[in-house]
Amino acid sequence: MATEVTVPVLGESITEATLGEWLKQPGEAVAADEPIASLETDKVALEVPAPQAGVMGAHQVAVGDTVEVGAVIGTIEAGSGAAAQSAPKAAAAPATAETKAEESDASITLSPSVRRLVLEHGVDPSQINGTGKDGRLTKADVEQYVKSGAQQAQTPLAEKGTAKGAQAPLASTSSGNRNEERVRMTRLRQTVARRLKEAQDTAALLTTFNDVDMTAVIETRSKYKELFAKKHGVKLGFMG
Repeated sequence: MATEVTVPVLGESITEATLGEWLKQPGEAVAADEPIASLETDKVALEVPAPQAGVMGAHQVAVGDTVEVGAVIGTIEAGSGAAAQSAPKAAAAPATAETKAEESDASITLSPSVRRLVLEHGVDPSQINGTGKDGRLTKADVEQYVKSGAQQAQTPLAEKGTAKGAQAPLASTSSGNRNEERVRMTRLRQTVARRLKEAQDTAALLTTFNDVDMTAVIETRSKYKELFAKKHGVKLGFMG
């Protein structure tokens, strides 16, 4: 029997939220009161707990969709979930073995700066003689190899990866540029940005000037400043 997962009460004056993330995927085991989804509102972000233990069913709402209080976002099927989890684990085993095999093939350890140079110039690090500790490559080794022109006689790494059917590595940007990534704003950040824009649009941004003819004031001060200083021991200013 399936149990529906609904959006809980979000708080006073909050009637809707945005589904930020699914913490449990279909087929995964779920314990009672375990968080299965994350909701974002204009004020806070909160997690949706599982109403009962079982197996996570189908998702009724996608990430980024707007949901109202009481809306059904998914279901939880009855069961322990042991059988459902065994298949994903078995499927993940070959992938783990493949990853370990790839890691074992990478016999050359490169520092981040050296790796960046290798990617920028498209050279094969196995063709460069390292002069660092334990035979490791240094930036000077790569720069010297590039200047010598020896990399012209070999196939670039990007072409090798394409010939083998593997995906070509992403082109790295120059050191003077920054990588940009567009991320969807949360409802909380959207509300903050909207309030700041409203404050900027409604605030009174102005400057006032008052013109005053000070001729008579200056003449009066010049006439009485010496007498005032002798009588009171202080100078006569414009404010006085």
